Amino acid sequence: MWTAQILGPVSVGGIVVGDYSEAYSLNLGLDMYHHWGVSREIDLGLTTGFMNAFGEKQTISTGGVSVETEFDNIQFIPAGASVRIYPTSGFKFGGDVGYAIGINKGNEGGFYYRPSLGIDLSGGSSELNISYLAVSDDVTFGSVLLGYLFLF
Repeated sequence: MWTAQILGPVSVGGIVVGDYSEAYSLNLGLDMYHHWGVSREIDLGLTTGFMNAFGEKQTISTGGVSVETEFDNIQFIPAGASVRIYPTSGFKFGGDVGYAIGINKGNEGGFYYRPSLGIDLSGGSSELNISYLAVSDDVTFGSVLLGYLFLF
């Protein structure tokens, strides 16, 4: 039995980790999901959204010379497939996989993946989730995210 469920928007905020953590520290985003239940325990769906990581200012000093650099914001629109597994009532895990389109100048985007865990709140009408977002090309943009999801 296929039942449709629209999940979203998901407001997310996170901390940049990994290869880009020196140039970016915080990011904010908004995600949209549409899931179809293939069983009581499994949902399959589609996802998209928008993510912006805020560029930092850095001062590099060497040999008595200091240079200040400011990094531009980096932005992605992820588009992918989504799966959620419900092992118990009120708890879920799963992930998204697809491609993240780079929006800002010089951003080519890349392979997108996002494992996640969620806990239902307010009798199942909302969810608190934690996830790890990664966009990989030659290097990986990674972020640990905390989100609040509304169910429609």
